[in-house]
Amino acid sequence: MLRDNHGRRIDYLRLSVTDRCDMRCAYCMPEGFKGYEEAAHWLSFDEIERVVAAFARLGVQRVRLTWGEPLLRRDLAGLARRLSALPGISDLSLSTNATQLTRQAEALRGAGIARLNVSLDSLDRDRFAAITKRDALPAVLNGLAAAKAAGFSPIKINTVVMAGVNDQEIDAMADFCIERGFVLRLIETMPVGSTGRSAGFMALGPIQERLRERLGLVHGLIPGGGPARYLISPDGRFSLGFITPLSQHFCETCNRVRMGVDGMLYPCLGDNGRVDLRSLLRGGCSERELETALVKGVRLKPLRHDFLEVPEKIVRFMSSTGG
Repeated sequence: MLRDNHGRRIDYLRLSVTDRCDMRCAYCMPEGFKGYEEAAHWLSFDEIERVVAAFARLGVQRVRLTWGEPLLRRDLAGLARRLSALPGISDLSLSTNATQLTRQAEALRGAGIARLNVSLDSLDRDRFAAITKRDALPAVLNGLAAAKAAGFSPIKINTVVMAGVNDQEIDAMADFCIERGFVLRLIETMPVGSTGRSAGFMALGPIQERLRERLGLVHGLIPGGGPARYLISPDGRFSLGFITPLSQHFCETCNRVRMGVDGMLYPCLGDNGRVDLRSLLRGGCSERELETALVKGVRLKPLRHDFLEVPEKIVRFMSSTGG
């Protein structure tokens, strides 16, 4: 069992397979950003599989493929098939903006991915384009329909709430998810990079109380290893999650680490500590040496982030490590 220095069990890896994205969401990546990682520095599928297998031997059970936009990585279904077959990996999921889901949903479901998180910050086509810098809302909605038809469950809609940008759409987003059987998760913006700091932070506490009363929700749980706190309808047909890293942080229960596409292991999204796994892998390390490096990385995990005290601490953009 993998534990950090504060006694937290680490059983969840968020794995970035590319830093490329076909959107430019304001809180994630600057519109003119060109500082992508060199493709030669991306971990190969063999290297990714080796790292995930080592994590699994140490007790990690959950893996989420994450962004940039993972579906831009060629043959992602092939990687998913390899990871889902690894002993010890019991939950393989995917975060996506859904623009590529229409043509990939069935292959991904067949490869062993059961759950999806889909980023969707607006149902208004013009507002969606203003946030993402892409007129792609129809493609996202078609992708969601394809994912539902392919049997993904649950499908979670991740909405980053930004003051003065999309906060007026929260009720419409809830109704959209209720009608289609999706889980809705509202997320506070995080000060990751200059884009995150300028995105329009809005505390979700008042919104949570208003929606609880309007929809008659009660506290509950749903499957998954993430940080959301959930309200559910009495009949269990609708779940509403809140991810509040600033107004009500969840560091005491954090069970995850992240690995960038370049093989950098980040123990905490809100900290600069990291371990270079790519150099280790390409230097011919043994399995024991790899496992030792993973343990070292986990032990770098701080007790909590400093987003409130030092909001300017993290200069890398969200797209480089995934959410």
